[in-house]
Amino acid sequence: MVKVTDIFAQKDKTFSFEFFPPKTAEGYARFLDALAGFNGLKPDFISCTYGAGGSSREKTLDIVDHIQTKYRIPSVAHLTCVVHTKNEIQGIIAEMERRGICNVLALRGDAPKDNPGWRPGKNNFEYSWELVAFIRGHYDVHFSIGVAGFPEGHVLCPDRDLDARYLKNKITHGADYVITQLFFKPKDYFDYVGRLRKLGVTARIIPGVLPITDYKGLVHFCSLCGASIPQQVHDIFKPIADDPAKILAAGIDFCIKQSRELLQGGAPGLHFYTLNKIHPVDVILKEIR
Repeated sequence: MVKVTDIFAQKDKTFSFEFFPPKTAEGYARFLDALAGFNGLKPDFISCTYGAGGSSREKTLDIVDHIQTKYRIPSVAHLTCVVHTKNEIQGIIAEMERRGICNVLALRGDAPKDNPGWRPGKNNFEYSWELVAFIRGHYDVHFSIGVAGFPEGHVLCPDRDLDARYLKNKITHGADYVITQLFFKPKDYFDYVGRLRKLGVTARIIPGVLPITDYKGLVHFCSLCGASIPQQVHDIFKPIADDPAKILAAGIDFCIKQSRELLQGGAPGLHFYTLNKIHPVDVILKEIR
């Protein structure tokens, strides 16, 4: 399969999607059926998340393998180092290689709900840069390695300049590109890119975009991940929070404006957090393309 970095060499801007492994057999079957529709949108690549503590490991690899095999879409497997031992990580990466997966998003990850107090020991990786270095050191150029970036700073690192230096460390140890956490103010993204460029980071930094389809759910999620919600978003969506149709329409309009501002400002594409739903991404992508 094609590596994401090979796509970057051919295209100045890419449009990509993120999926997550459904938890039930019924949901998984529906998701596989929905993939034909996503394929019709012709994404440049897709990524599939990895549950807390590796809870969805096999499904993540199965989905990536399925999309690559059936649809020939370059696919990125998320991989987190939390909970896994170094030997387990090596086994997972070897399985990726065996399946022909050559794109990975290397993440620290979250502790599982049943073990929230997990702490790394000598046989674990503590930080994502260590995972990046391990993959690059053991597999050289087989993998294209992406990492996460945080335009507003990581929730555990309130100093944005320090956070940017942590990101540079991931690149120094072998990461090829960055996909950002969701955000709603394009200025936050452009300021983030500026901080990284001043540090000498030249890697592609792709903004992660979440179309708003559930205002109340968004407020809860952002309280956990550290992304801020601008007053403008509250002003638009809070008055219509109980009207799904109005939320959807307003969410499409907001995301189109945000996406256009990012692209016009020089963003090298967009990575959509689809929540496994083709709508409204299909409408948004048609408008911005």
